[in-house]
Amino acid sequence: MNPPHASGRTPAKARLSREVVLAKALELVDAEGLDALTMRRLGQELGRDPMSLYRYAENRAALLDGVSELVLNQLPIHPEDPDWKAQLRSIAHNLRMLALKHPNVVPLLVTRPLSTPLGMRPLGTLRPLEQILTLLVAAGFEPADALHVYRAYYGFLYGHLLNELQEYVVDPEENEVLLRLGLHRLPAKEFPRLRALAPALADYDGAKELDQGLTILLSGLEAQLSRQAAGSSA
Repeated sequence: MNPPHASGRTPAKARLSREVVLAKALELVDAEGLDALTMRRLGQELGRDPMSLYRYAENRAALLDGVSELVLNQLPIHPEDPDWKAQLRSIAHNLRMLALKHPNVVPLLVTRPLSTPLGMRPLGTLRPLEQILTLLVAAGFEPADALHVYRAYYGFLYGHLLNELQEYVVDPEENEVLLRLGLHRLPAKEFPRLRALAPALADYDGAKELDQGLTILLSGLEAQLSRQAAGSSA
């Protein structure tokens, strides 16, 4: 039993703030998924009346936006880096680590922006766009081209993250056995390549796959930038 408070009164609850509320929201999403995040449940977790939370987030949608911002604020981006390719590679690997740390948030990062006009999105979710555009324009890309690069980059990156999270299993050895058994049930004449690739499909290395994809993407962008520079100097 806890000792009584010296004054005989119950100790005061910790002061709430937007940061405290969002941190608990992220903790709940990490543990139980996005569906678990409601004002009522969050109030229970914080030991507060759910109505008291509306001063920090006006509705559940605002909570979801706040969770997205909280995760993206952990993503280091250095737009002043003169090595734009190294910076894009670093951003990609750091975002991958955040995704593995908060897998339940990834669908939110990928799909929620689709339901919100660009100008209405939370500032924290727009900062990566602004910073990467700054990085690319400083590297020599025209602003409109930098936007195309950003779209291609994040399209590839989010696609990779969703694919890696789908591939992720707790026991890789068990996964390989199940994958071999599953693929060997496929008709050999219709799926010869998938059947033959069973070992490679089971031996999935997310960081290596990300690097290979980035190399392809960045090599193409570097070639585009070189052609642009050559054209402008002609």
